[in-house]
Amino acid sequence: MRLEPTNIQQIGNELAIQWNDGTESYLDLQFLRRACPCAACGGEPDVLGNIMSRPGGMSYADNSFELAGFEIVGGYAIQPRWRDGHGTGIYSFQYLRRLSQPVTPT
Repeated sequence: MRLEPTNIQQIGNELAIQWNDGTESYLDLQFLRRACPCAACGGEPDVLGNIMSRPGGMSYADNSFELAGFEIVGGYAIQPRWRDGHGTGIYSFQYLRRLSQPVTPT
């Protein structure tokens, strides 16, 4: 079965996702924004796949963690639009699911 959301909604300061396997995920918006996979936020890979980080790091405004909306992209991802104007990050469904998994201590 291909992993897909059946419902995505903003609830307070979280993005709630119900998946087609019956699982529910709740992602804090600030966490989600800081995990943005776009080149401007996460850095760009060079030809060898090494991530070249952005000089000076990412800076955020007061409204950087407020979700203005989102679009489904090609049936495999969502593209959030943030109130500070940022909207280039494309979060695959697999990436969102990974982000929502609890981190187990090693």
